[in-house]
Parts: sequence; structure tokens; C-alpha cells
Amino acid sequence: MKAFHHLTKVEQLSGHLREEILRGGLGGLMPGVNQLAGTLGVSPMTVIAAVKQLEHEGLLQGQGPSRRRRIAVPTGGVAGRRLRVAILDYEPQALTERYIFELQHLLNEAGHAAFFTGKSLLELGMDVRRIARLVAGTEADAWVVCAGSREVLEWFAAQPVPAFALFGRRRSVPLAGAGPDKEPALRTATRRLIALGHRRIVMLVREERRTGGPGSAERAILDEMAAHGIRTGPYNLPEWEDSREGFHRVIDELYRMTPPSALILSETFLFAAAQQHLALRGILAPKHVSLVCTNPAPDFVWCMPMIAHIRWDLRPVLRRIVRWIDNLARGKNDRRQSFTKAEFVDGGTIGPAWRG
Repeated sequence: MKAFHHLTKVEQLSGHLREEILRGGLGGLMPGVNQLAGTLGVSPMTVIAAVKQLEHEGLLQGQGPSRRRRIAVPTGGVAGRRLRVAILDYEPQALTERYIFELQHLLNEAGHAAFFTGKSLLELGMDVRRIARLVAGTEADAWVVCAGSREVLEWFAAQPVPAFALFGRRRSVPLAGAGPDKEPALRTATRRLIALGHRRIVMLVREERRTGGPGSAERAILDEMAAHGIRTGPYNLPEWEDSREGFHRVIDELYRMTPPSALILSETFLFAAAQQHLALRGILAPKHVSLVCTNPAPDFVWCMPMIAHIRWDLRPVLRRIVRWIDNLARGKNDRRQSFTKAEFVDGGTIGPAWRG
């Protein structure tokens, strides 16, 4: 069964207008805002937002104040040609996040052919040689690589086929990319924990965030701790086997040696697993340990009290990927990286450091 995708009124209207333009139902000059609103039965504000989206995609060109926009479809369609876009996801498809299916939907809606590869990065072991064989055997005009390690992204940057880094260790790698700028929010979260008396702050992150040294997000936390006179080392960013068993084992090892007063977890499922693991041992948040997740989840809004986490808007990230594909199809070499603002949500899973 095809995944359900809830579209806003603006997305529905921009999709309708895009389809009309591509099939030749609209040409020359775009009808005015009020005319479109009356014809389509929507508000002028919805029309304005949808038209701006089509301008970002290059379908419309402004002609100046109070003048109608010109419809600018290149020969062969909006993007010049229909691109085959391979999505190399981080997780196996059975575990794929909903937003990845939304990305596929948006790319297909824009006139391209987006599809998932047979294997994910985890299934390929982040092994560049295995990834190279997958790429060689896949007919694709462009690749979207989800949460790739630095080695993987550097390999894609050296290939002739264009690639886009969705999240991952993309900073300073010459690839187009998008994701949240978590560093300021993580510094805020770390300062909050320190103000509450926490000194034993431990980050549990996936292997690709540790390979080759701490990533920018992890470095922001470590630097903030050091700035407050807290000595940092392997204890704060421990190595662990990237598996369910390895994750639970590292928590037990931490509590056998020097119990952390705060845990920062890089994924929502890691947060849930840690919270359950600790609760079964009578270790509760925030009484005995403070817990922070560096990613948002729709489930968090149902939690009382709210989970402490880092929040950002995913929609600009997905739109950026669609614009990148359209730029490629028009022959534009687009390697710009964009960063979405993130903020720290001070929830009820953090509290004063346990003194027991």
C-alpha cells in the first residue's frame, strides 16, 4: 500500500499549478493572485505562498511590482528532463523514517523518478567498496545520501554522478547538502545541564558520528564542557558496538564504572531504548539522570512532561532537495549546503544532578 502523505493547502495548490504548467494548461503570463483565488476557491494568501514556491523552482519569473509573473518552462519541461533519483537511505527500508517517503513523494510530484536502492548504508556497513558496486549497478542521474559518514560522502564527492548529502558528516565536503544547524542549540542544552550541576555528561551517538573523531555537533558539546572547566575524554563519547545489544551493554558499563548524571542521545529510538533500559533498573529521569535527545519526534508532543530535545523544521530541508534536483536537470552545478535553524526545547527529562 502506498504511504499516506498529508499535504498542506499551499502544497496542494502549488502541485496543481505545477501540473497545469507542465501539461501546457498555463502559458505566457500567470493569472493574477485574485483571479487564481476566485477561480480555484482558495485564499489569496494561499495563492501567494504557492506562487512563491513555483518561483523558487524556476517555473515562474517575477516581472516587477504589480505585474504578473511570466511562466518560464525550459524546453522539455520544468527541469529540462526527468531525472532518475536514487535515495540511499541510512536504515533498511522497513525502518525508514516517514519523511524519507515524503521526500520521494515530493520528487515524483515534481516530475522526476525517485526510488530507494536495494540496500541501505547500514546494510552495506558504510563500506565504500560495497557502495561503489551498488552505484555502478544502479541506473540513476543523481543520488540522495542519507546520514552518510565522512568517508562515504567524500567518496560521492569524487564521483561524476551528482549527490546530495541529507544530514551526515557533510561539513567541508564539496557536496550539496542540507540539515539542521544543531551546534548553537546543543551548546544551550549543555549550558543548561551544567547550570543544574551536571559534570558527568555522556553522549551516545551512532558509529558514523564517532569515526574519524567527534562530529561538529559532538564537538560543540565537548567544547562547551571544556569552556566551563570540565575535563573531557573518551568517557564523554564512548565507543560501542552499533547494535541493540551493544547499546544496552555500554549503558551497563557506564553505570558499573562512573554513572553519568546526564545522557545526550543522538536518535529518538536510542532515547526510548535508554529510558526503558534505565527505568527497568530503577534509574528514572529526571530524578536520577537527565536525558536529552538531539532529534525531534512527533511522539514527543504527547509526553507529559515534554521530552528535552533539539527541534527544527524539516520542510525547508526537503524543499531544498527538490530545488537541487530541478537545478541539476536544468544543467546547473549546485553544490550549496544549507543549514536549518535548530532550538533547544527544555523539557521535563532534565533536572538537577543526582546527589544520591
